[in-house]
Amino acid sequence: MFRLKKGETFIITADTESDEMVVNATAACAHAVGAKPMVIWIPAPLGVGKAADPMLPVEALSAALCHADAWVEFNNQWLLYSTPFEMAVEKNKRLRYVCLVGMNGDMMVRTIGRVNQQPLAALLKKISEKTSKAKKMKITTEAGTDLSFEIEPRYKVVCDDGDASKPGIYMLGGQISVFPKFESIEGTLVFDGSVSPPCGLLQKSIQMKIEKGRIIDIKGGGQAQEFHQWLKGFQDPNMFRLAHCSYGLNPGAKLTGNILEDERVWGCIEWGIGYVSPIDAPPGIDAKSHTDGISLNASIWLDDTLIIDSGEVIDSELEDLVLQLLGI
Repeated sequence: MFRLKKGETFIITADTESDEMVVNATAACAHAVGAKPMVIWIPAPLGVGKAADPMLPVEALSAALCHADAWVEFNNQWLLYSTPFEMAVEKNKRLRYVCLVGMNGDMMVRTIGRVNQQPLAALLKKISEKTSKAKKMKITTEAGTDLSFEIEPRYKVVCDDGDASKPGIYMLGGQISVFPKFESIEGTLVFDGSVSPPCGLLQKSIQMKIEKGRIIDIKGGGQAQEFHQWLKGFQDPNMFRLAHCSYGLNPGAKLTGNILEDERVWGCIEWGIGYVSPIDAPPGIDAKSHTDGISLNASIWLDDTLIIDSGEVIDSELEDLVLQLLGI
């Protein structure tokens, strides 16, 4: 993914909930190609993003990241959107960052090692192009999601195809992220896969009423109450704002409770809630934290054209790429 070169400084961050085998194997491979790996372990914070700041060595960690050529994050309690992350991205213009939060050996093999990279990248780029040209988007699911919104043309559609060879912010391959006109989001959102934080895998779906891009009502069982209380606990109204939505299209991903993998389950739609970086959608959403939830088996319309139906890609222009990717 990184195309590491001889002599490059490669930082690996991990916390006390990370998979040590993955960390050590990655460091060994970086060393083998002539790069200079540096592993930074920290105690797992009690929150993610900016909510982790009080428990982080912010200045020391930021200083190290500002001098790296490449950085992979294996932290289970992620540093993405934290102050060290923002400082590194702002000051280190050569940095290549990949977010692989909570990665374990089994997931790495299924979602990276055994994925046919070329047709995956081609499929994701084609869908990204179609999305960028659309003015509006509609999403429904079998569980009850029925949302529509306008796509903000000023914001880039982010295509995570697994190539992190140039400076920038990257995620695990198999996802396309869209930043809507936030106030245009209207309808019903249902999470039936997982929500992280705070719930993990869902035993019962969580139903939310959305008006002008904000959650105004949450219903469901005990996990819905847990989720609602978690959002309220920040005492920050921006924690109820929808931040982005993402297609999940990694053929090796399965629903496990690890959000990194869950949000790439084939045919799902992931919604981020709370903080949005000004890098992604200026001026961003200044919230105290961020969470992600999964809606399975999505149907997606771009303008008035259905391209994914109940989790299956049906667009005729994409059919051959899907067959190549799945090895059919």
